[in-house]
Amino acid sequence: MTDVFREIWSYRRLIIIILTPLLFLPLPLVIETKVAECAFTLGLMAVYWLTEALPVAVTALLPAMLFPLFGIMKSSQVAAVYFKDFHLLLTGVICLATAIEKWNLHRRIALRLVNAVGVHPGWLMLGFMIGCAFLSMWLSNTSAVAMVMPIVEAVIQQILTAEGEAIEQRKRAMTGASNPGLQLEDIDAEFEKPKEKISIVEVPHVEAHNPADCPVPHSEAPLINGRYRTHQDHMMCKGLSLCIAYASSIGGMTTLPGTSPNLIFAEYIHKFYPKCTIINFGNWFVMCLPISIIVLLLSWLWLHWLFLGSDFRSLLRSRGQSERDKAVARVLQEEYNSLGPMSRQEIITIIIFILMAVLWFFRDPGFMPGWAALFPDYSGYATDATVALLLGLLFFIIPANRPTAEKYEAMISWKDFQSVMPWEIGLLVGGGFALAEGTKESGLSSWVANLLTPIGNLPPLATITIACIIVTSITEVASNAATMTIFLPILAPLAETIHINPLYMLIPTTLCVSFSFLLPVSNPPNAIVFSYGHLSTLDMVKAGLGVNIIGVLGVLLAITTWAIPIFDLKTYPDWAPVVT
Repeated sequence: MTDVFREIWSYRRLIIIILTPLLFLPLPLVIETKVAECAFTLGLMAVYWLTEALPVAVTALLPAMLFPLFGIMKSSQVAAVYFKDFHLLLTGVICLATAIEKWNLHRRIALRLVNAVGVHPGWLMLGFMIGCAFLSMWLSNTSAVAMVMPIVEAVIQQILTAEGEAIEQRKRAMTGASNPGLQLEDIDAEFEKPKEKISIVEVPHVEAHNPADCPVPHSEAPLINGRYRTHQDHMMCKGLSLCIAYASSIGGMTTLPGTSPNLIFAEYIHKFYPKCTIINFGNWFVMCLPISIIVLLLSWLWLHWLFLGSDFRSLLRSRGQSERDKAVARVLQEEYNSLGPMSRQEIITIIIFILMAVLWFFRDPGFMPGWAALFPDYSGYATDATVALLLGLLFFIIPANRPTAEKYEAMISWKDFQSVMPWEIGLLVGGGFALAEGTKESGLSSWVANLLTPIGNLPPLATITIACIIVTSITEVASNAATMTIFLPILAPLAETIHINPLYMLIPTTLCVSFSFLLPVSNPPNAIVFSYGHLSTLDMVKAGLGVNIIGVLGVLLAITTWAIPIFDLKTYPDWAPVVT
């Protein structure tokens, strides 16, 4: 019997693909035909995205197939929706990300920041969080974590090795095997107690991301199933791993190109509210930077308390004076020195990087006239995508080496670009736009909004809080982009129906979609850090729950204070339709 169930389980994806359509077939019996057909498509996509029965990019193609068959939209109309301004912006951003990764600028930035804050585990955690958050403002969260986590792992292994060597020297000094006068001083508090027995923690065996990079610390007794000599070491490894995954999501929400949900939101607003011109890089950055700083610092305190202890005074005492701290500082400095002086390629990349950020910010910042105002006859023609493409394409033109080089080589090649470009995100977002257009054309969005009208009797803040909690919960089991795609065409008409500014509803829910911290499968950054073998699922659930709460509260604080004057959230705008 067990073998039968095992055989059935191996075909679970095929079973889901076949049975799911049957679940939604009764819809036309209770709902108007076109609304039911669009609801069928939405339900099908939601189940396939949640279960990943089909690849997310393949699922995103379902509207292109089903909407023409159901008579909701013509095939040419659906196809036109799949490619938008978003894809051009993404292309430019990925050109920048490709150059940053190819010429190792990410390692220089991360190591520079970490060296600046110090080598105490608490300061290391903060340094890595700041570095990863900064990188994820401009790169995808996945790329930022993939770049920073190997550096974190090297530091972790150096700490474990230095700790093992310190214990051996301590033991030799206690047994007279070495000169007591040479005994190490100021190691760590737990090693300063001669009578305290050093415990060895047995951890479940999880294969490390790269076992060759994980040397076992020196010890007289063999370690059990792994790499940790003490409970404190294990907790430190957990904290340093998790902080990277969480910081990438927190930093990514700061800029519009930082995460796919932000870009999907911006493109949705530009498409369905074309007269809304206040969503731009500058306004978004001004609103979200304080949120990111608050959430990042509170998350750091939470992770420090959870994994490193509540003694925050140790951060200020004997900073970098222990042998372990000196050893880690030495490794970090050697890593940075190995990069050598800043190369020509890095200088070019950072110049274009800064120029792109400045042009984005000052195109139309909202609080002052931007450079777009210099071309009044072409108002609205140039967008953030124009800037991204203009500067992104320079990487294919500017030579990487001086003219005296033997052969011409551009800063990046098409092969380099292809290896970084997330084509599946492009299809996923296109499918989301097609789904949103279909829900509007069929009337499904208005139908769902009318069903949710009773929620409008609650205070607006209560309605927004409920929406934030719902999307934060759903995004734990579905991709962030898929969650955003499903809820945008539902929440926007709901805001219109209860007569509140659509941005008042959509901005906080867009930000909360990035708070997928509970499970290894919630997003790729979580999966990457989990693969290094320091964490269990329970560790991530306990830590992620606290960071989720911090994130939602931080967003609600912003949306009720400084975001109001930036986007005029208390007023129902003239660019939104009036629902009677």
